[in-house]
Amino acid sequence: MRLDPTAQTLHGWFDASLPPALTVDPGATVTVGCLDSGWSTGPFDGGDLAARERHPAWEPGTGHALTGPIAVRGARPGQVIAVRVDDVVPGAFGTTYCGLRDTALNRRLGVLGDPVVLRWTIADGVATEQHGHRVAVRPFLGVVGLPPAEPGRHSTVPPRWHGGNLDCRELVAGSTLYLPVTVPDALLSVGDGHAAQGDGEVSGTAIECPVEATLTLDVLEDLHGLRLRTPVAETPAGWVAMGVADDLDTATGHALDTVLDLMGALHGLGRSEALALASMVVDLRVTQVVNEVVGVHALLPPRRLLQQ
Repeated sequence: MRLDPTAQTLHGWFDASLPPALTVDPGATVTVGCLDSGWSTGPFDGGDLAARERHPAWEPGTGHALTGPIAVRGARPGQVIAVRVDDVVPGAFGTTYCGLRDTALNRRLGVLGDPVVLRWTIADGVATEQHGHRVAVRPFLGVVGLPPAEPGRHSTVPPRWHGGNLDCRELVAGSTLYLPVTVPDALLSVGDGHAAQGDGEVSGTAIECPVEATLTLDVLEDLHGLRLRTPVAETPAGWVAMGVADDLDTATGHALDTVLDLMGALHGLGRSEALALASMVVDLRVTQVVNEVVGVHALLPPRRLLQQ
């Protein structure tokens, strides 16, 4: 099955009242086309207000260009939706911005007076910007999320406990993201393709690009006996537990809380023993610091904690 980005499937907010663009059974595989986050329809018009306004699905006040929603039959609140990322193929162009928004971080770093736009061409696993600098491509979807249960439109910018603008660079092909279901049939929306990004996404953007993502969607009662309270992923880098909050300390607490639950479920550990072992086997990463709320993820790499 395919879901292409059209005036009928594109939207720039989360809203539980949006009608599904596609309805699938659990276990279905869907290839989803996504514009770049700035609604670009061609090379290097991303971030240009006039270009966005020309798109029939764009409205003032909208956020990232998302494709969906995809309804998964039978999913109900309290369950878990599993989003397996089978493939992510970036488009031929991308854009990175610095210093265009008046944020506390940009003021602190002194970049507001010297904004920069990097324009990338993408081919053969490499992105090259106009000055000749090259970056290896490692594409993923920045936004994978479900709408809040509360009525009305909700911004795409802040990530939430049920997904959204997570901007976690580990969600590459071969990953499975697990999200708590918030509304009947889940209503998954995706977008914000990134050809490459470092932990933190410190300029506020990655290599923002259109992507085509192939996803397999399933519904679980729980995750290894756990009721999820935050996004969790099984990735090529290992298990990832994500925390989002207004500050890094609180986000760290959420991420650690969940990774300790995972260690207990996977390895039969008590909480204190899990935390003690986590000092050796868990890496804390700053996911992003630019999305109104911040993100931290706790990474448990494979084979770092060995069974008896």
